[in-house]
Amino acid sequence: MRFLGRSGELTAVRRSIGTLSPQERPSAGKVINDAVAGFEAQLETKAAQLRSDALEAQLHTAIDVTFPAPPARIGSLHPLRRAMEDACGYFERRGFAVVLGNEMETEYYNFDALNIPPDHPARESLDSFYFANGMLLRTHTSPMQIRTMKVHASPIAIVVPGKAYRRDAFDARHSPMFGQLEGLMVAPGIHMGHLKAMLTGMCREVFGPNQAVRFRPSFFPFTEPSAEVDTTCPGCGGSGTRANGEHCKTCGGSGWIEIGGSGMVHPDVLREAGYDPELVSGWAFGCGIERIAMVRHELDDIRVLFENDPKMLAQLA
Repeated sequence: MRFLGRSGELTAVRRSIGTLSPQERPSAGKVINDAVAGFEAQLETKAAQLRSDALEAQLHTAIDVTFPAPPARIGSLHPLRRAMEDACGYFERRGFAVVLGNEMETEYYNFDALNIPPDHPARESLDSFYFANGMLLRTHTSPMQIRTMKVHASPIAIVVPGKAYRRDAFDARHSPMFGQLEGLMVAPGIHMGHLKAMLTGMCREVFGPNQAVRFRPSFFPFTEPSAEVDTTCPGCGGSGTRANGEHCKTCGGSGWIEIGGSGMVHPDVLREAGYDPELVSGWAFGCGIERIAMVRHELDDIRVLFENDPKMLAQLA
């Protein structure tokens, strides 16, 4: 601007050419034009240099897409989700339907229809979260047994994955919210042998091919006979002792892990659903998904599965 602008020095000199004689004007004009061309050439050279320097600086700070990229952080299914899908997948491949239900239930479906009347002691052990309108957060996924049987005729084969809620303290073994997998099969001629075969197969699916299952007599209002279900401890293979000779902490040295309850569907439950217990029978079971995940990964604290520490989950992937 100082030399070539409208008020620049060269512009002022060019305007003064008119004061020269006609003989001097051509040579003066040539000198001025040469000077202007020289200035413009220098400006263009400097501008090109500045553009080159700017591009070079940008390239030094930019990411070169031709360079190998750092390894991508790939996620995985949460251990609880993976345990649920593996267990459901086992039953799906055998013709079972996966059924989902509401987490908010009525007392009828959560208790009464499952042979748990208001004065039944088992109702107290299922300490519940109630709402003002008489509804409650379901304490198990079992209400879907009744809901399904009321809609569909025999034969029925379903599994019900989902969340359940009980007023438990949040500690190493308990959580007020937990995952449960319910199974139900109803048809003519169903017996305990069918139940044992299916649960043995499920345990081998989620824990390994060498699992065994045992049934211990127990009591549940909605099944008769009833049994607790144990499977051989994957940590020690059922011996109670690890390969290094140490006492197995996973099973406490017993060689067995409890995974849930089971039994033959109580005749009263079948009648409540509109079935004739003289014509059909059925089995049912319920197991905790957290229990399966804890056993699979040899965890002794359920809270690890809820805290979602990325470092810990990476070890369980």
